[in-house]
Amino acid sequence: MTLTADEQKRAAALRALDFVEDGQRLGLGTGSTAAHFVDLLGGRVAEGLSVRCVPTSEATRVQAERLSIPLATLDEMPELDLTVDGADEIGPGLALIKGGGGALLREKIVASASARMLVIADASKHVETLGAFPLPVEVVKFGMAASERAMSRAFAGLGLGGEIVARKTGSGALFETDNGNHIFDCHLRRIEDPAALAAALAAIAGVVEHGLFIGLAGSAIVAGPDGVQLIEAAA
Repeated sequence: MTLTADEQKRAAALRALDFVEDGQRLGLGTGSTAAHFVDLLGGRVAEGLSVRCVPTSEATRVQAERLSIPLATLDEMPELDLTVDGADEIGPGLALIKGGGGALLREKIVASASARMLVIADASKHVETLGAFPLPVEVVKFGMAASERAMSRAFAGLGLGGEIVARKTGSGALFETDNGNHIFDCHLRRIEDPAALAAALAAIAGVVEHGLFIGLAGSAIVAGPDGVQLIEAAA
């Protein structure tokens, strides 16, 4: 029997538990696949597993607290052993697009503070080239139009085109991150050189962070209709 997409996500999350050891300091990701991991981790904690965790969003914090998972802030525990998080796309070399859930800034900070980042995803997220999923870019509220123009120029300079859309809520208001910023979703279609794009975005004054995670993921667990595979980043 083949697995549905949600069953694939849970299968990847379950496999990730094999990398969790008693006494570890963990980063907890955000999104539908990461939520499966937090749920399963809560079950292990109830059985006696001792861990201390830093959530990457308020949504994950609420879920973890409900499951009685011990939490800390990154200021209290600035070095982590392992972060387990999902991804919107996993490309060559385990370059990622993240931020569909709006938590990219905290996710990147937590991943950067971790000795290892383990990505969990269903097979649809594993792609040959990044970019089909719109790239989230978090910007400050001040001067959003100027930031958008600078982003458009940066994209053109790299031969990229596509619509830049300010993310909105269901009510039509601008989406606000946990950090009080807004997000542009950039429909670029194909990102042939993620590193060059990351550098160009980082150079724009109004950009707080972008959803390209390059060189952060050490491993990925990808669950498909017929099973689970572990992908390791090249040494």
